[in-house]
Amino acid sequence: MNDETCQSGPWRGWRAATEAALYGPDGFYLRPEGPAGHFRTSVHASPLFAGAVARLLAQVADELGTDEVALVDVGAGRGELLTGVLAAVPAGLRVRAYAVERAARPEGLDPRISWGASVPSGVRGLLFANEWLDNVPVDVAEADESGTPRYVEVAPDGTERLGPPVAGADAEWLARWWPLREPGERAEIGRPRDEAWARAAGRLAAGLAVAVDYAHVRGARPPFGTLTGFRAGREVEPVPDGSCDITSHVALDACAAAGGTADGAFAELVSQREALRRLGVGGERPALDLARSDPAGYVRALAAAGEAAELTARGGLGDFTWLLQRVPGEGYCPA
Repeated sequence: MNDETCQSGPWRGWRAATEAALYGPDGFYLRPEGPAGHFRTSVHASPLFAGAVARLLAQVADELGTDEVALVDVGAGRGELLTGVLAAVPAGLRVRAYAVERAARPEGLDPRISWGASVPSGVRGLLFANEWLDNVPVDVAEADESGTPRYVEVAPDGTERLGPPVAGADAEWLARWWPLREPGERAEIGRPRDEAWARAAGRLAAGLAVAVDYAHVRGARPPFGTLTGFRAGREVEPVPDGSCDITSHVALDACAAAGGTADGAFAELVSQREALRRLGVGGERPALDLARSDPAGYVRALAAAGEAAELTARGGLGDFTWLLQRVPGEGYCPA
């Protein structure tokens, strides 16, 4: 922590600095290459992920008792997940696909995909947010020498200093969800993510809202936070100048509580490993007998098993957490 005056620009809280760096003019997420140009998500790792989402969408449609269902992809990147799901949905299921993204619509995108900056209201179906909440900007707090939580302020070159004490709704959030007990402990104040998730899930008339992210829960918070940066596939220091992604893990238990205020809504937190296995993505190697009876089929099955193993691996993509938040509505009463 540096308390000296910084000559490289104005001091701001991490929330304001991240907002400008990611989504301001020439912001990191508005670049033509999109997220795929800098890091690999589950969507990019294998088409098995889109296939699993397609099966989940079909399950939601069945629970809704309809053959026409909405799929809302929040933080859609360049439409990769929606493109994959539309290619994988079972015959006879009609999908109204919505991409929610601040960047401009990419050229050549499937015309069936609607593109906009806000979540549509009143739709029935599946809302899916893969690695979206970790890029909702948040402030960072650090306990000073007396144990008082203070906002961390940052300059454009990444230099930090302690600012004023955390107060108001942010202080209440820290006290409930991520109390700082010792000098030097840090936390990302997840209140903006709670609010963003509650708004997004609340736009569904009925169905299932899913958020997928690296996450932590109360009782197992990292003592010094998780704020970091990524550029060209490498983890780097988080510098809010637009040159890198700025991200931090998500307190998904707090998001679940915020999104579950509607009557009858309920939530479940499971690992990606468990969620994908429920949807038929397990990573088991094919039987050797298949190699003798159908060598080409064996090679395909072996490749699929390798991709499934990557999606469900411990210490990797399998450690993502899925928040599944059901939104009951007319004609939809999930068990």
